[in-house]
Amino acid sequence: MSISMSAATQPVLFLDAEWRPLRIDSWQDAIADFFLGKVEVVEYSRDRMIAGVGRSFPLPSVVRVVRRFKRDRIRIRFSRLNIYARDGFTCQYCAVRFPTEDLTFDHVLPRSCGGRTTWENIVTSCIRCNSAKGARTPEVAGMKLQRRPRRPTFLPSVTVRLGGAVPQEWRPYWSGELQP
Repeated sequence: MSISMSAATQPVLFLDAEWRPLRIDSWQDAIADFFLGKVEVVEYSRDRMIAGVGRSFPLPSVVRVVRRFKRDRIRIRFSRLNIYARDGFTCQYCAVRFPTEDLTFDHVLPRSCGGRTTWENIVTSCIRCNSAKGARTPEVAGMKLQRRPRRPTFLPSVTVRLGGAVPQEWRPYWSGELQP
């Protein structure tokens, strides 16, 4: 099977069973999921094709997951981005919103005092506040947390910015936000 270079990086919009944007993934994953019966193709690309032996296929542009699942059962993965999203990209000490490159993790109870890397012990902190706090608790450092950290039950939608325009085929389904 051969494809053009522009099709090699063609993203596909995945919708959940209720027709809401779920994620953006590669066309290869969309094709594999299609043949496994996990998704149905909703929209095909108007100008991109996959050339097979003796036959060409239009490249999927929008697919829908066939099986329903409860979003509340989805376990939110512990990650840097999810910590930042939970805390609203805001330092939990000075309450200032920062771009991700100016943020870091902070262990409320420092690791040197037995603190663990968990949802309940990690907060978003700016570099300045993290340095000022050091290996001390907020109380000892004379700093006040905006709110206590805890495991989230949901995360707010994260806006995904695409380099270039949203594909024409996505527009009926695309709001610019993806569900967690």
